[in-house]
Amino acid sequence: MRAHKSNPLTSLAGVKSTSGRFSSPRSIVEKIWDSHVIAQLDGHPAVFAIDLMLLHEVTSAQAFKTLEEKGLKVFRPDRLLATIDHSIPTRANRQEIYDEAARAQVEALRQNCLRHEIELLDFNGGQGIVHVVGPELGLTQPGMTIVCGDSHTSTHGAFGALAFGVGTSEVGHVLATGCLLQEKPKSMRVEFRGRFRKGVYAKDAILRLIAEIGVGGANGHVIEYIGEAVCAMSMEERMTLCNMSIECGARAGLIAPDQVTYDYLSGRPRAPVGQAWQRALEAWQYLSSDAGCHFDRQVTIDLDRLQPMVTWGTNPGQALGIDQEIPETAQLPDDQRSVADRALEYVKLEAGVPISGTPVDWAFVGSCTNGRIEDLRIAAGILTGRKVHPDVTFYIVPGSEAVMEQARRENLPAVFEAAGAQFRMPGCSMCLAMNDDRVPAGKRCISSSNRNFMGRQGPGSITHLASPATVAASAIAGRITSPEGYLQTV
Repeated sequence: MRAHKSNPLTSLAGVKSTSGRFSSPRSIVEKIWDSHVIAQLDGHPAVFAIDLMLLHEVTSAQAFKTLEEKGLKVFRPDRLLATIDHSIPTRANRQEIYDEAARAQVEALRQNCLRHEIELLDFNGGQGIVHVVGPELGLTQPGMTIVCGDSHTSTHGAFGALAFGVGTSEVGHVLATGCLLQEKPKSMRVEFRGRFRKGVYAKDAILRLIAEIGVGGANGHVIEYIGEAVCAMSMEERMTLCNMSIECGARAGLIAPDQVTYDYLSGRPRAPVGQAWQRALEAWQYLSSDAGCHFDRQVTIDLDRLQPMVTWGTNPGQALGIDQEIPETAQLPDDQRSVADRALEYVKLEAGVPISGTPVDWAFVGSCTNGRIEDLRIAAGILTGRKVHPDVTFYIVPGSEAVMEQARRENLPAVFEAAGAQFRMPGCSMCLAMNDDRVPAGKRCISSSNRNFMGRQGPGSITHLASPATVAASAIAGRITSPEGYLQTV
């Protein structure tokens, strides 16, 4: 992984050296885009350079196979990092993978990484969810272009990177060439005005945005997030915000780097050091949108009155404040009524009734959205001195081995276990039904993950998305409830 320290600086040197060619104001998205276009013919997609590609066991096998069939080598193994996360167990004996398909996926990644000299974060070797380990290592840096065969690659945009998910065939293109064919995306600016109330978090803000503009409201756009609340967010909160950009249809989401970004990256194992760090800072400070630059769409969200949010249906846009009632489908726009009717039938809820008080059977804190140490601390603060409802099974899953070890140093597992929650090993876990951790058919789960479509957490399962605080409070109450009352004594 030697070249990772220089890759982003090389890219940003291109940004600075070409800045004089542009007379009109540009957004941060345009600056990163312009610095990574290798070739552009009129009427054709751009040949677009990729600084870093992340790999996991589910979407990479066919890409490697295609390379081998064509007799191609991996272009730059040092610009790749692999980990296992999606299909692995999170039980204590996780190295015993019982599912044959999952075991084959993991072994295929191991062999491909060995064959092509790609670094792999395996069990007890820094393993974790792909969108957790990149930032915590300091590989994710401002101005970079980052891809992965995973839709939530937008997480890395929190650092001022242009990061997006790609399909398996595109994974193969990057493996072979370090480039992709890409159309220039549209740009969208989302401003979060005001500050969070007690019990409201970044997860609530992004759910509010998706509810406001819909699951297709940002199709074809890259979102830049701005505003007082965004500036006040930690890097982990910013990652939660950018992570779910894809859920409103965005190609990616990002936040301009600032001192919060630099402080987070400083001293990380793969971040620049010494003079390289100083050069990086100089380049990164150029990465902001110029005054008067163009955006194809602008949206403003007021946070001053924002409540904790929770989804009621089968997509992240079907969300509402926790004190509100499930909407009457007849009052929804025509194009949403049939979808809402099917959703209510699936989740076994009725329009016109409060979402608060809905009984839950399972609870989950984890995933690439909310599996970082700050998320675990929030859950621990609510659980301290309290007990999980006897009818609720509560999984708390760290996003990486590093997060797990930090939690242990802070004695968080003891808090979870005393409350009756299960502290698991790192992985994607109950975010999706690709491993052992599944919600049984007909059971209802409140989850800090990112998607709630039919069967997402297991065939026939019902999912309500919420923040870790709302999940923990609901696990204690045995029903969907606001965390505000549980935070009074924390």
